Amino acid sequence: MEQGNDLSRRLDRKGVSRRDFLKFCTIVSGTMGLAPAFAPRIAEALANPRRPPVIYLSFAECTGCSEALLRSSYPWIDELVLDILSLEYHETLMAGAGAQVEAAKAAAVAKYPGKFICVVDGAIPTADKGIYGTIGGKTFLEIAGEVVPKSLATICMGTCASYGGLPAAAPNPTGAKGLKDALGADLKVPVVNIPGCPPNPINLVGTVVNYLLFGKLPDLDAKGRPLFAYGKTIHDQCPRRSHFENGEFVTEFGSKEARMGYCLYQMGCKGPETYNNCPTVKFNEGTSWPVQAGHPCIGCSEPNFWDALSPFYQAL
Repeated sequence: MEQGNDLSRRLDRKGVSRRDFLKFCTIVSGTMGLAPAFAPRIAEALANPRRPPVIYLSFAECTGCSEALLRSSYPWIDELVLDILSLEYHETLMAGAGAQVEAAKAAAVAKYPGKFICVVDGAIPTADKGIYGTIGGKTFLEIAGEVVPKSLATICMGTCASYGGLPAAAPNPTGAKGLKDALGADLKVPVVNIPGCPPNPINLVGTVVNYLLFGKLPDLDAKGRPLFAYGKTIHDQCPRRSHFENGEFVTEFGSKEARMGYCLYQMGCKGPETYNNCPTVKFNEGTSWPVQAGHPCIGCSEPNFWDALSPFYQAL
């Protein structure tokens, strides 16, 4: 209760009312495919004093996934870090550097074996024993092999961590791979992939809330992605959706005459091949998303999208 009151006070100081917080919880509920009635339970779960420790590992990445999380208006990243999670290690957010933070990471792993959530951001170079990416004298491959198997569960944040992403694009001289492919048989803990370039932060929050609310990770599809976020194609949820009729694409919303050519498929949109919830949750407090802004989907949440789905401006 005290933790919940403290969270309310912190939000209030930032000008975020209890009503706004419950609105956010309703958004999370909808993202997870739950009824709005779950919003108060989600609020209670987020204010629970039993915060799971989190170790956030950054490998071959552009920091875009962390930036997406930091720039999100919901759930106010400092509240996510300070009140919902117990962030033990994150290179980008930590004030210290060098040996100090590496010691902090080792201490956290030793203190919470089998109890912490590991978040992995970025691909892992595997060529030549992983020498193309190192931190503190250890390769990314070595660090992942030491930390990830000791976690309660691991969340791959972004397409690079999930499937290799851009670092794994041809010709891939560093042998970059996603976490599961890089560790192979050594990886014996549950892994949730949250792909996207970058992914929507709400999908990370939904995954954590699922654990806090139900005591388990969300149901996954065959590619390790939460079904609540990646259960439908972009095309099936898109307001520009069209179908093929008499040799032409016809939008399913409005008249054929008014909407002909409105769908971006012929401009290279990969929405029919891509699973994500971008059309429903959007970005920046639900303001917009690429197709709404007039840009075709490039399929960034799919494995090998950079090679398999390019050229991005040609229809498949």
